[in-house]
Amino acid sequence: MYILKKMCVILLGSILLSIGINFFLVPFELLDGGIIGIGLIIKYLTGIKPGLAIIFLSVPIFALAWFHNKRYFYNSLHGMLFSSFVIDLLAPSRFILPEFQIPAVFSSIFGGIFVGLGIGIMLRHETSTGGTDLLAQFLSKICKINVGILIFIIDALVICLGGLLISKETFYLSCVTITVVGLFTSLCTWNIKGSNIKTS
Repeated sequence: MYILKKMCVILLGSILLSIGINFFLVPFELLDGGIIGIGLIIKYLTGIKPGLAIIFLSVPIFALAWFHNKRYFYNSLHGMLFSSFVIDLLAPSRFILPEFQIPAVFSSIFGGIFVGLGIGIMLRHETSTGGTDLLAQFLSKICKINVGILIFIIDALVICLGGLLISKETFYLSCVTITVVGLFTSLCTWNIKGSNIKTS
């Protein structure tokens, strides 16, 4: 029963995450923070599928987790793999379904809501998409800087990189997106110990 519930949570979270990315972020070349954001930058610049890019980008982080935090490794590996698969699986449906035109700023907000809900639902049930939070925890031990601040810095660097390589509009609207993602992730994980770390 526990495994079935976990699978349902991963499926729901992955679908929400994929809807946010494929239907709201990708059409306007918007970004989330962390590994997802880097995967989207690679997609915009090279055309490589973002889910595939996320998997390859996650390899060194999961190698780090294997040696330093096996609980993180086991709780996040299946979430990362399945969500990456669903992101790429649902991408073609964006072109099949009837197009609906909304302003870019609203798309950044709705994208943030779906991505935040997807991440938050998985975190609430002790799974995740992996991401840069482990890297931030590792650096926190070395630099003695608060892990939340480090996650914010990493996300900010990703958004700045996207703004530099893609456009200023990408930067400004992606700032809106990561703010909304953080808000909805926090709402989903309210009153859960250790849920103050956003995974992406």
